[in-house]
Amino acid sequence: VSQQVLEQVLRELQPLCTSEQQFLQEFFCLGCGSVELEVRVSTVSSPGPFPSLAHPWVPGLSSSRNQQPEEATTQLLSELFSCLEPELRAFLDVCSKAHPLGCLQVLVTLSDSVFGTWGPCSAPLSSFLHTLLGNVLLLAKSNFNKCIGTLCKEMEEAKAASRTRGGILPCVSRFQELVALSEEVFQTSQRRGELDKAQLRLASSVFSSISSLSSANLRVNTDMVMMENFHHIHNFLCQRNIPCLEGKKREAKQRSREHMEKYITTYVGQPLERLKHFFEGVKARLAQGVKEEEVSFQLAYSKQELRKVIEKYPGKEVKRALESLYRTIQKQLSPEENLLPVVWQAMEQGFIQQYREFEELIQCCYAGAGIALDFTMEDLLSYFNSITMSN
Repeated sequence: VSQQVLEQVLRELQPLCTSEQQFLQEFFCLGCGSVELEVRVSTVSSPGPFPSLAHPWVPGLSSSRNQQPEEATTQLLSELFSCLEPELRAFLDVCSKAHPLGCLQVLVTLSDSVFGTWGPCSAPLSSFLHTLLGNVLLLAKSNFNKCIGTLCKEMEEAKAASRTRGGILPCVSRFQELVALSEEVFQTSQRRGELDKAQLRLASSVFSSISSLSSANLRVNTDMVMMENFHHIHNFLCQRNIPCLEGKKREAKQRSREHMEKYITTYVGQPLERLKHFFEGVKARLAQGVKEEEVSFQLAYSKQELRKVIEKYPGKEVKRALESLYRTIQKQLSPEENLLPVVWQAMEQGFIQQYREFEELIQCCYAGAGIALDFTMEDLLSYFNSITMSN
């Protein structure tokens, strides 16, 4: 509503100032190069039928004989409309306070007015009104930048609520709301410079807020929360297709992928935890220079120790562990993002890679010992397929 009122005010001012400027130029011959109007502030007796022309009709006009006609017109209009700029500034403050992003609506309306983008039928602004609105536009830009700065600070300093269970963070929802609202306000405007800068600032702030998440306030894995929120931002920006945020859209996708990889790395070893620790020790000995054929002579990594660990993981136990892992992931992920199939598939690939690594180390370091895991690659694939189909 405030935007419509501001537009109406500006539209009514436009013909008023234009006609007044035209009247002054014609009546006082201020636009004629062949006639020079000499007006002085001091009382000067003037012959002729208009003795009061010099003073009462044009009070306060500069006495300089070198004053240009345009300057004289502007000075006269400034005297006539001396209260206009203060009143406009006060009205802009009211508009800005009437709506969360009222300053953005004010900025759009003033920009369109000053730069003549209201449509082909719009009459040109008078030079006086153009200058005046230009000054007020600077104020509107300043107010808008302050507002965006405050919003950015709020998002950067936002903390996850105590014992947050994950899902979409409030700062992400707020960013989405601000972008959607600003796009709606700017949908008919041809000048996006200030908006593009503001949206980039907001995006940087929300990215910073997500990255600064502390695991102390989360009841679930931090990487999972970051993965979901960056994924949410990427999807939102894909739907909006905002040119200035293309770089942020790509960054969100990359960040989501990175945190998914970290999340997978955290959980992929859990179903075979003791095997994982055993082979990590094997790799550490190899890195220290122990030859492959000599690893099995290390007391902690002997053939007997490996057999003991393998006995802990029969096929049925591995399947139960994977089912438990699936339920954990399902519980942690928020249903609205629908990332469970993607994460579970990535978990499967990570688990297969881990299995192959275990087999390679057995073949290299325990060759000829007849040692093998209790389950095959085919078994592993069937476990994952069964869990996927049953959920």
